Amino acid sequence: MKKENKVVLTPEGYLELERELNDLKLNKRPEVINALKYARSLGDLSENADYDAARNEQALLESRIKELEYKLENSEIATKKDKTIADVGSTIEIEYAPDDIEEFKIVGSLEADPFNNKISNESPIGKAVIGHKAGETISVESPNGSYDVILKSVK
Repeated sequence: MKKENKVVLTPEGYLELERELNDLKLNKRPEVINALKYARSLGDLSENADYDAARNEQALLESRIKELEYKLENSEIATKKDKTIADVGSTIEIEYAPDDIEEFKIVGSLEADPFNNKISNESPIGKAVIGHKAGETISVESPNGSYDVILKSVK
């Protein structure tokens, strides 16, 4: 498989996708099947809104299951080899200016959640800091221009 088809995930991200897939297969799928059975029992399918809604829900569910299976089959779990170097899975502190420090966890693009300080390895900061150690000044290339940050810590 080509490298660009790989989905980079932290071990936690992989488990989260696996949990969602299991929930969809074991819980949600039977619910949708029961809704379809019930809707069929109501009679004429050509004008049965319940049946149409259940079929649409089934299509969305099966699509999400296929998507999750693809992502899990084509995932690459990031494992930190050197705890002192920033990489996917690292929690880092970035200093933008004196007394302006933020903490982020570097995750794969599927797990990114800026509101919870989880930044993608493909984001400008993520790309810039990967491979660097605490104490280094790093230039970040962003769509708004470049700026320097100090990598305060890597955990």
